Amino acid sequence: MGALIVLLVAFFFVASLIMLWLAQTPAGTAVAAALASLFGTGTVQSWWYVTRASGLTAYFLLWLSTIWGMAIPTRFFQQAVDGSYSYDFHEFLSLLGLGFVVLHVTVLLFDKYLPFNLIQILIPFVDSYRPLWVGLGIMGFYMFLLVTVTFYIRRMIGTRAFRAIHLLSLLGYVGATLHGLYAGTDSALPVTRLLYIGSGLVVLFLTVYWLVLGAITRREKSIAAERILAERRHLRRVSSSPR
Repeated sequence: MGALIVLLVAFFFVASLIMLWLAQTPAGTAVAAALASLFGTGTVQSWWYVTRASGLTAYFLLWLSTIWGMAIPTRFFQQAVDGSYSYDFHEFLSLLGLGFVVLHVTVLLFDKYLPFNLIQILIPFVDSYRPLWVGLGIMGFYMFLLVTVTFYIRRMIGTRAFRAIHLLSLLGYVGATLHGLYAGTDSALPVTRLLYIGSGLVVLFLTVYWLVLGAITRREKSIAAERILAERRHLRRVSSSPR
């Protein structure tokens, strides 16, 4: 099921690029004009609303995916959700969030108020509109994409590499948050700032909790290992002592 969703997202992205290329041809221009008249997409506001809505939706879904992935090893949701479904739900949130990111950037190609081209969307820090914050958003998307792809090849790269790459999701979340705060047109709204601040505090709490829990677990393992070594040394002394 997860592989099917990945293929659908990839198909949507490639199809969007092909449609963009076809739109530059005379026939494509005529079709685009007819569709714009039919669906009322010839106004600036229509694309702007879709861009804003898809961007905020993508951010919320990727935030949910991030905290869900952090909560799985801490077993926060063990009582509410069966473990066999936790990973599936985490995967579903990641793919759905990436799908809305693709929608977000695809719509930007057709935005008449602040149009973007493929270079500006795919390559970080080259756009003239707030290049740092837009570039961080692009980098965040690539990090989330890399983390999602490695989920399907984790057996090939090994558990250690998979876990190390998975930590990039935190950097991806930070990039997405900074992008939304300083490049998003809705960042001045109180409800949007509340979304960013509230979600950031949740991620911060889970990060600290995860680090503390990891330190406690390592300490317990170290104590257990020392106890086992002490027992072995004691057994050696007992066995080697004269009877």
